[in-house]
Amino acid sequence: MWSRASQTIALCSIANFINAADRVIMPIAIVPMTDEFKWDLHGQGWVLSSFAVGYMSSQVIGGSGAKKYGGKLILTVSVLLWSFSTFLVPFFAHSINALIMSRVLLGLGEGLGLPTIFHIFAHAIPGEERSRAFGYLVAFGSIGQTFASVICPHLSWEWMFYLFGSLGLIWVVAWMMMYKEIRTSTEEDFVDPPKVNNTNVSWRDFLCHWPLWSIYIAHFSMNWSNYIIMQWLPTYMTRTLNADKRHIMFTAVPYVMNSLVGVGAGHFADSLITRDKWTVLSVRRLMTSIGLLGPGLFILFFSAVNNVPLAVLFVSISLGLSACNSSGHLSNHAEVAPAHAGITFAISNTLATIPGITCGPLTAELVLQSHGRWFPVFAIAAGVNFVGAIIYLSQSAASQVI
Repeated sequence: MWSRASQTIALCSIANFINAADRVIMPIAIVPMTDEFKWDLHGQGWVLSSFAVGYMSSQVIGGSGAKKYGGKLILTVSVLLWSFSTFLVPFFAHSINALIMSRVLLGLGEGLGLPTIFHIFAHAIPGEERSRAFGYLVAFGSIGQTFASVICPHLSWEWMFYLFGSLGLIWVVAWMMMYKEIRTSTEEDFVDPPKVNNTNVSWRDFLCHWPLWSIYIAHFSMNWSNYIIMQWLPTYMTRTLNADKRHIMFTAVPYVMNSLVGVGAGHFADSLITRDKWTVLSVRRLMTSIGLLGPGLFILFFSAVNNVPLAVLFVSISLGLSACNSSGHLSNHAEVAPAHAGITFAISNTLATIPGITCGPLTAELVLQSHGRWFPVFAIAAGVNFVGAIIYLSQSAASQVI
């Protein structure tokens, strides 16, 4: 029989599987959709980035709502909203403006989800299991992206959205039946209570501590390169590397690598703490360094090759090493702000969604201004990763600050 913690990790990880799969559909579907609806590159950029507008808008609502109303209710609302928004895309696709609005609604739903899961994990997962919990959470997201990348090229673009929208609705039924929320009269109980449960916290407190800002900046840096890969990899391979429809399935390989490394890194990080007696801070800094410096280096290698196998290899290593962040700064929220992890993650993910908004139109503009060259796009991404790693190494902490 599974423990409550294991069941919680499994249910939330499956939700992230669906969450991540739904994000990957449009970057794959946009190639045949563009051929059908004759969108220009800027139109494609806004369709890809409109998701991030909604996603950025609902982060803090998700973190605050989970604290006030409980993680079960808010995650239910989240998955229902993003699943309906996915399922209904074919009905809006004839109008690019309507499609952009449906993508904003998808972002709103998904923006509620991860802050709520971080809130649930901070309350329901013991400290010595958190690295692997976040490892599985991130890994299942990568598996969802992998599954979508393999399945979608074999479907008509309409059925891509019908299939994954339906999966989310099925998950809601399982979640309502299986997850048992333990609450006092005011909030959820902690399985591993913080030393100080400070309820008298102002919004200023979330913005005036450098350990928190080191997490926010590391998260921003990680997402800058990840959004570029997620949004533009199928287009880059098709238009620049002349990959055919069969080769587009190789865009699944980076996500396979990400999921495998994420799970392995989680178990490795927990073993460093429990078996080898490393300090939590040393482990968080080590994993974040690997998760930012490694991808920055390999995305530069990726930009320098002009054949599909090498490109897939380098982008797979880049995205694989990025999974180490799940045992680094992403796990750090529950240590620096255990009673407010949903809100600190919401702030962090809001700032880290800025790349999702800017990467679409900015990438299009950089490529057009560079006469079709993509190197400036990848060089900027690598530089952002390097700066984020330096700031996290110098400013992070593993003790409670709020």
